Amino acid sequence: MPIDTKELMKQVRRIKVVTAKLVDEHISGEYHSVFKGRGMEFDEVREYVPGDDVRAIDWNVTARMGHPFVKRFCEERELTIVFLVDISGSMAFGSCLRSKAEVAAELTSLLALSAIKNQDKVGLILFSDRIERYIPPRKGRTAAMRLVREVLAAEETRRETDLRAALQFLNKVQKRRAVVFLISDFMAEGFENELRVTARRHDLIACPIADQREQSLPPVGLLEVLNPETGEILLVDTHSRRLLESFQRQAAAEQEALAKQFQRFKMDCLRLTTDRPFVDDVHRLFYLRRQRLRRG
Repeated sequence: MPIDTKELMKQVRRIKVVTAKLVDEHISGEYHSVFKGRGMEFDEVREYVPGDDVRAIDWNVTARMGHPFVKRFCEERELTIVFLVDISGSMAFGSCLRSKAEVAAELTSLLALSAIKNQDKVGLILFSDRIERYIPPRKGRTAAMRLVREVLAAEETRRETDLRAALQFLNKVQKRRAVVFLISDFMAEGFENELRVTARRHDLIACPIADQREQSLPPVGLLEVLNPETGEILLVDTHSRRLLESFQRQAAAEQEALAKQFQRFKMDCLRLTTDRPFVDDVHRLFYLRRQRLRRG
C-alpha cells in the first residue's frame, strides 16, 4: 500500500533537516572538489598582460583593436546527476532501525541537496523489474526534495530486480555524460555487460546497500525466511551450524564477486548498511576521488 501522506511528509521533513545540516557542515565543499564539470568553456576576452600564455591570444580581436587581447576560459561547472534507485521488494527489508529503502532515500537526499547547492541538475529513475518512475534532470531545491518524496512514496512491491533493463533505460534517456549513483542491493543477475557499457559512458558510482541479516543468521532455532520479491517462504533450522556457515560463505562470495566487478570496470563504490550512519562512507568516497584527481 502507498505510504500515508502525513507520514510521508513527516519523513521528508526529517530527512530534509538532517541532510541539509550535513550538506552545509560537511559535504558541500567536498562535493564541489571531487565532481568536476565537462571541461572548459569561453568566458570573456580581455587585454593581454605580461605573463599571459601567448597561445590564448585572440587574433581577430587583436587585429581590430590594434593591441593584444586574450581569451579567458573557465570550468564548465554544471553537471547532471542521476540517481538510479532500486525499489524492488528486497529493498523494503531492514532488521535494524532503517530499511534499505530508507537508507536509499537518505543518501539520495544528501547527494541531491549537495548537487543543487553547486548548481547541478538532478534526475531520478526508480526501477524494480521495470521502470517505475522517471524524472528528467532539473535544477533547484524543489527538484531535489521531489526526488526524496518519490523514493519514499514508492509503493511496496514484491517485484524482482532487473538491473540490466534499468541500465539500458538510463543509457537511452541520458545521452550526455552524467554522474550516476546506482543505489541497490544488487540482488540480480545478468547485468554485467550493461554495467560495463554504462561505466564507459558515465561516471558510474555503485552504492550497494546491505543488511547484517543478509550476511549472517542468528542461531534462534526454526526460522521462517520470506523472499520479499517472490513471496516464497522457507523454513530453516538456524541451530544447524553447517547451514549457518554455508549461508555466510555464500553471502561473502557474492559480495566479493560484486566488488571484483566494480573494480574490473573501474567504478567507485560506496558501501552502505542499514545498521549505521553513512556520512563517514561518503567522506571516504570523496577522499579517494580527490586523491585520484590529484594524481592526474
